[in-house]
Amino acid sequence: MLKQFFITCSGADKTIIYSCSNGEQNKYAGIGATVFFTALLAWIASSYALYTVFDNVYTAAFFGFVWGLLIFNLDRFIVSTIRKRDRFGQELLQATPRIVLAVIIAIVISKPLEIKIFEKEINAVLLKEKNNMAIANKKQVADFYKGDIDKNKAQTDSLKSQISKKEKEVNDLYATYITEAEGTKGTLKMGKGPVYAEKRIKHDAALKELEELRKTNNAKIAENEKQAKTLQTDLDKKVSDTQPVIDGFDGLMARINALNKLPFLPSLFIMLLFLAIETSPIIAKLLSPKGEYDFKIEDSEAAVKVNLAQNNHQRELMRTTDAGIYDDVYAEIRQDKELYNYKKKKAIELLELQADHFSEKQKNVM
Repeated sequence: MLKQFFITCSGADKTIIYSCSNGEQNKYAGIGATVFFTALLAWIASSYALYTVFDNVYTAAFFGFVWGLLIFNLDRFIVSTIRKRDRFGQELLQATPRIVLAVIIAIVISKPLEIKIFEKEINAVLLKEKNNMAIANKKQVADFYKGDIDKNKAQTDSLKSQISKKEKEVNDLYATYITEAEGTKGTLKMGKGPVYAEKRIKHDAALKELEELRKTNNAKIAENEKQAKTLQTDLDKKVSDTQPVIDGFDGLMARINALNKLPFLPSLFIMLLFLAIETSPIIAKLLSPKGEYDFKIEDSEAAVKVNLAQNNHQRELMRTTDAGIYDDVYAEIRQDKELYNYKKKKAIELLELQADHFSEKQKNVM
């Protein structure tokens, strides 16, 4: 049963292959097994590749199965259409387009499996790239909010600077009227005289201005600090909203690019392995000598060609013979006087009718 299934996979003519020896059947069963397992690997590889796209096992398995059937049909067609020739050069020329197609199929099949085999190394590369993207994203978002944050900070610093400047002015005025009272500076007279009173009035006025300035600026500072917190919250939210995009940066294309950043040699060997598997049925047919099945196929095709040539020749003879007969028949009819007289009589009647009709028409016009 398994042998029959693999022979079916090889695309061989069942009627002819089952009339061949057991060894010939085994050869084509081996070719069919290679075709089948290549398609199976294509199903597994494409299912994994599609899983990285859809994130759904059943969807990936279904479309992977369709892709596996496509590869199976292509391989079966490639193997079944190769015919053994008298010279190897003719066979190689015939197989060259099929070998090119097999190489393309092998590359397509091997790439998803390479991604799975080197999954840990690829994840390490992707992690590094994600970290770099996260840092770049934070910097980009920070640059976007930088103008507003810097403006807010500058306004807050300016308000605080105004308070500090006024506090220094009040402290200086306080020191001035105190030293005046102590007699250490100013008039150098100890006691609270007119100069002291004047300086005290200036200090009190400045102190009042300081209190009003503190009240006004502290309110503005509180508002700016609230706005700064809002800006920081928006910045953090922007970063957190864009982080899932970075975390999801592990699709098929990203993994292929990450694979290309790994050492080339291991990936090359895996691709060569699949290339050998994919081209093995073709190579086997090229290298194997003509077998019983090939001779019977050639004999069957030759019989069909001979039969087709005979049929075409017979049809051509029938056509030429039939045409000659009709030529003779119409030649004899052309010489028949009775038929000539009859046609002449009918032509005269038709001309008379036309003349009568024309005459009647002219009379009606007059």
